[in-house]
Amino acid sequence: MRTGLSWSCLLLSLAAAGCTSRYPPLNPAPGLPPPVRLDFKPPVDRLLTESVRATRTLQREGRPEVRDEAAFTTETRFTPSDGGWRVAQAVRTPRQAHDGHDVPSLSGAVLERFTLRMQLAADGTFVKLVGPEAAREALRQVAPEGTGLPEVERFFSPEALESRTRREWEAKYAGLLQRNLVEGQRTWAVDSVDVDGEERAYLLERTVQGTRLTSFGDAVVLTLRCLDALPAHAPAELKAAWAEAGSPELSRGVTCEGEQVVTWARFIPVRRLLKVKAVGAGGTLTLTTESQAEALQEEGP
Repeated sequence: MRTGLSWSCLLLSLAAAGCTSRYPPLNPAPGLPPPVRLDFKPPVDRLLTESVRATRTLQREGRPEVRDEAAFTTETRFTPSDGGWRVAQAVRTPRQAHDGHDVPSLSGAVLERFTLRMQLAADGTFVKLVGPEAAREALRQVAPEGTGLPEVERFFSPEALESRTRREWEAKYAGLLQRNLVEGQRTWAVDSVDVDGEERAYLLERTVQGTRLTSFGDAVVLTLRCLDALPAHAPAELKAAWAEAGSPELSRGVTCEGEQVVTWARFIPVRRLLKVKAVGAGGTLTLTTESQAEALQEEGP
């Protein structure tokens, strides 16, 4: 289950002092509802617990569908550091299944043995991972070097871990934080999905639908969809997001749908559901990921 490994890095990536948001605030057009300011104000030194689930199905013509599932819990803490934020995230109780049967999870065993630490700028911009070598050390604890696991070793390398975490964070929040948002407004980011070992890039478009009251407070609601090509008359902001991601070649046949809910008075990622479908010569891959905030520790250390 090649893509199952990246699901563990879903939630956090960060930034350091001196970094600024690359997207300026927008002024609402006449007649639109008042904007919502999505500032980056995470809960300070409080434990945020989230459940994460991912399902990957592969359908090839004339063959039975192959289904893989992964589920785990993350515990995340935001602490002020170096003018920005230090984020520590631990994975608990990972589980992996293949066609309905639980299977051993090497990636889960590694994830339980190290804490992902990231630095964010004050505005929520991703800066770097802190001590990413800890993942390699955790891997050595469960699979000593030389045991024939080059793919897993590459996955947990400091460079791959940082690149993946940065991309996942920016796919969720780049262009949204420290900004006025109005209904109907669109923002974009570049993301990718692994299909038979090949990363297929696409543009993720997020549209502001309005607001919603959640158990964690008032939240902005966004709908998600994928673009598999740059539109002929693409807005300047869309072109900028694509260029800043390195202008990757976009893969035809990638579509998606989903929803993202984020509170604004205090930054909490309440829920995110994304279903990506990639159609190719090898069949149709569908990857569904969902994260849900379960609890926030309000008192105590």
